[in-house]
Amino acid sequence: MPTKRDYYEVLGIDRDATDEEIRKAFRKLAFKYHPDHNQDDKTGERFKEVNEAYEVLSDADKRAAYDRFGHSGAEGLFGRGFEGFDFGGFGDIFDAFFGGAATATRQAPRRGADLSYEITITFEEAALGCEKGVSISRTELCSLCQGVGSKPGSQPARCPNCNGSGQVRRVHQSLFGRFAQTATCNQCHGEGHVITEPCPQCRGTGKEKHKRKISVRIPAGVNNGSHIRLRGEGEAGTRGGSPGNLYITLSVKEHEFFTRQGDDILYELPIDFAQAALGTEVEVLTLNDKTKLKVPAGSQTGQVFRLKGQGIAHLHGSGHGDLLVTLFVATPDSLTEKQRQLLRELGESLSPDNMPDLKKWRGFSQRGL
Repeated sequence: MPTKRDYYEVLGIDRDATDEEIRKAFRKLAFKYHPDHNQDDKTGERFKEVNEAYEVLSDADKRAAYDRFGHSGAEGLFGRGFEGFDFGGFGDIFDAFFGGAATATRQAPRRGADLSYEITITFEEAALGCEKGVSISRTELCSLCQGVGSKPGSQPARCPNCNGSGQVRRVHQSLFGRFAQTATCNQCHGEGHVITEPCPQCRGTGKEKHKRKISVRIPAGVNNGSHIRLRGEGEAGTRGGSPGNLYITLSVKEHEFFTRQGDDILYELPIDFAQAALGTEVEVLTLNDKTKLKVPAGSQTGQVFRLKGQGIAHLHGSGHGDLLVTLFVATPDSLTEKQRQLLRELGESLSPDNMPDLKKWRGFSQRGL
């Protein structure tokens, strides 16, 4: 027969431990090694050892005999010791310490699942706002039984297995005594009732699929990847739970001419050499229409004109961004002979004083570059 370990060592306490310290140590180890919580092969033996140590050390007379004579003293005082010990005497100690096993609660209302949908909109729609219709397929409460699941005119019956509580209590006999567990009823699945006459439309589920068209208001100023939440437009809830939400993700198409930078719009305006040199008035595209822009004489490529308030609406505030027009002086790629001759004559008549960039270059040349 293997040598028994010291009971104080088994519980991991000092020899002068108080009753409360003994109780706390036992409570911790009993929970750890209880067979219903630990499936290790040595669980039963360890649990029995912990239980045996506590049985002795928690009793003043037994503890005094053990402290004086050790294991032999305890066995001599109480006969056969703990061989074949009937742990039924502990009965509900585990329940008293821990309230039994984890108890199941009756099924609570559950919120419906969320749905997601993607909408593609134009650059202008994102900037100015719009309204779109989307078609979604979702689960809703049955329109015939209103989600009850029973045939109209009939009522669900109380579950005979759990008597309407939605829970069943099972008692297991273990080394430690009776171990009670409360679990969800497997017949009514925690509902407390069973459907005796199912609804012919939803077949007792209380739900059915529907395709719905929903109007979505898209505010001005949204961007690519923006999300819109529509509360309560998702799947139906269960057991009276609220429906989920519908999340709309926006995909914004690229514009032929415009580029977005924050709430400003960037627009590159091509003009010819004569317009840049002499100055002109040109039409510029805007989100809503067109507007006139005066280009002063001598304007250069890369020069930026800011049109206030012609940009994108601020999504989280009032006002709009600006329209930034960048000039691009285009060089002709095909000329008639007459045009060539005119340009030659123009070129011969020009001097560095007419050309700002050439004026700078002349300065470098004079320094020997």
